[in-house]
Amino acid sequence: MVDEATPEPTPIPPPEDFDQTLAEANLQLEPRERVMLGEYLGMLVAANARMNLTRIVEPGEAWQRHVLDALTLLPFIEAAQGGNLLDLGSGGGLPGLVLAITRPDLPVTLLEATLKKARFLQETAVALGLENVTVLSERAESLGTPEGGGRDGWDLVTARAVAPMPVLLELALPLVVPDGYLLAIKGQRAHEEIDASRNALRQLRASVETTHRTATGTIVVVRRDGPIPRRFPRRPGEPGRQPL
Repeated sequence: MVDEATPEPTPIPPPEDFDQTLAEANLQLEPRERVMLGEYLGMLVAANARMNLTRIVEPGEAWQRHVLDALTLLPFIEAAQGGNLLDLGSGGGLPGLVLAITRPDLPVTLLEATLKKARFLQETAVALGLENVTVLSERAESLGTPEGGGRDGWDLVTARAVAPMPVLLELALPLVVPDGYLLAIKGQRAHEEIDASRNALRQLRASVETTHRTATGTIVVVRRDGPIPRRFPRRPGEPGRQPL
């Protein structure tokens, strides 16, 4: 049943200077992608009236902080040549839905533990005709256990604004295949988070391969180097309470 208080989604067009912004980042969009991204942002803002999906709703800022931020991952996704991708803690679909729109050839799984947010993701993917999208409403700690059904399941895992790096590593890396990658969008303190993650990286058999500063954040590329001990991830909530 549709909530009568929910505004009708209205597509949000990009700002006039967005093409220049893309060019400065060595990125580009097809006309179809531009239309679909505008439709997605309209759905995101409309749904935000009834659930907390984003604090960024001003059109120009949404294109910059949501769309551009997600698009900066594309060169790293293409370089990794992964066959599938999981967006951990997808929330309102960022960066996962943006990536699914611009990479229709790539199977994208959106992992979101909050049921109403997962429902929004599913409804939005259907409305946009994204046949490459699967939505899972589970906790990463459960999905990544040896019995959870998702361990070693994805070539690439993306995450934005999910958790501090030591916590994120424990949530994400068990879901990554050996030699696969976690692509984390972090802020200006990314290197401080990396320094605080040395123990987690050692215990989880991973390494930071590179970092890249963008106009909207810092991309941290983490490579899974070897087998992860079966005790990781720990029980739901424990990685956050007692980070490695």
